[in-house]
Amino acid sequence: MQFVTSRSEALGKLNNFIEKDLINYNSKRNFDFGVADRSNVSCLSPYITHRIITEYETAKLVLKKYPFQKVDKFIQEIFWRVYWKGWLELRPQVWSDFIDDLRGMKEDNNYIKAINSETQIECFNDWVKELKENNYLHNHTRMWFASIWIFTLKLPWQKGAEFFMKHLYDGDAASNTLSWRWVSGLQTKGKHYVAQSWNISKFTNSKYKNVRLNENALSLTDKREYRLNPLSLNYEDNSNENLLVFENELNLENQNLKEYKNIYLILLSNQARKLKLEEKVINYKLQLINDQKKRFDQIQIIDEEKFQNLLEKNKSFDVVHPCIGENYSYLNNLRKKLNLKLSYILREEDKFSWQFSNKGYFNFKNNIPKILTSFKLQ
Repeated sequence: MQFVTSRSEALGKLNNFIEKDLINYNSKRNFDFGVADRSNVSCLSPYITHRIITEYETAKLVLKKYPFQKVDKFIQEIFWRVYWKGWLELRPQVWSDFIDDLRGMKEDNNYIKAINSETQIECFNDWVKELKENNYLHNHTRMWFASIWIFTLKLPWQKGAEFFMKHLYDGDAASNTLSWRWVSGLQTKGKHYVAQSWNISKFTNSKYKNVRLNENALSLTDKREYRLNPLSLNYEDNSNENLLVFENELNLENQNLKEYKNIYLILLSNQARKLKLEEKVINYKLQLINDQKKRFDQIQIIDEEKFQNLLEKNKSFDVVHPCIGENYSYLNNLRKKLNLKLSYILREEDKFSWQFSNKGYFNFKNNIPKILTSFKLQ
C-alpha cells in the first residue's frame, strides 16, 4: 500500500474514491479483501488524522456528488472521528489515565510473542506483520485484532492501543484510545466487542477459517468514572504575530487565519513523546509537514529543542488547538511550567460539533444533519 504525502494528492484520492468506489461502500465496507484490494474503503484516514484534508470538506465533496441517504454510512464513519475528538475533549482525564496506566505495565513474554507474530493465531500474526509493513489496518480488522488481544491473548488493552499508535499512519489519540476502550467494554459500560470465528471467515472471504478464540469473554471493568468537563481553552484574541501548529492540525487553508509573521510547525521527536512512534511514522509526518511548508512561506518546521530556544524570547502565541493527546499534553505542561500565554484557535465546525459528544454516538449521529446544514456541507 502506498500513502501519499501532499494535500493535492490526498484530495485526488478522495475524488477518485467518490467517483469510482463510494457507491459500493455501504454494502462492502466490512470486508477485508487484503492489502492488494482496498477499493471498498477510502483509506483516507492518514490524511484526515493529520487534517491534510478535514472531515468537513470530505463530507462536503461527498454530498456534492450523492444525496445523504445513499452515502449515510460513509458520512457516519467520517464523523466518528469528530465524535471521538469531542468526547475526549470533554473528558481529558481518560487520556491522562491511559498514559499513567502504561507507566506501570511490564512487557511480559506473552506480549513479546504477540507483537512479533508468534501467537498460535494465524490471522492475528498476519495482521501484526501487515501493520508493521503498511502502517495501516482495515477498520473491521482493527476490531478483531483488539478483541483477540484483550479477550483471547488476555493482554492489557492499554498496551494494544500503544502498539497501534506506534505503527499506524493514522494513529489518533481520541479514535485509537477510545476504540480500544469500546472493544474492551469500558467505553460503553458492559458493551464489549468479542470477535467471532464465523465473522472473521465471512468478512475475509474465507481466508481465515476455524479461528480458535475466546468467544464468551466478559467485558472488562474499571471503577474509574469520568464526568463531563467544559472546554477550558483561552480563545481571546491577543493579536499575536506568531502561530503554533502541530502535525495533527496541518490544514491551514480552511482556517480563518489572519496574517502571521511566523508560523512554527512543531513535530515532536520521540524524546519528547510519552508514546514512542516508529521511525517510519515520524518520517511520514515530516513528509506531510514539508508539503504544507511549500504553501506558506512563513512556516518554520521546528522540534521541541528549537521550540524551547524560542521560548527564551517569546512566551505568547496563538495556537491551532491540537486536541487532547500527545501534542496538547506537551504544550500544556510547558504552559504551566513557563507561564506561557496561549490563545487557542478552534475550528467553528469542531466547536459546534463537540457539543453533541456529551453522550453516546447515537445522540451524535442524530445531530449530523444539523452539523451538515449549519456549515452548508450539503
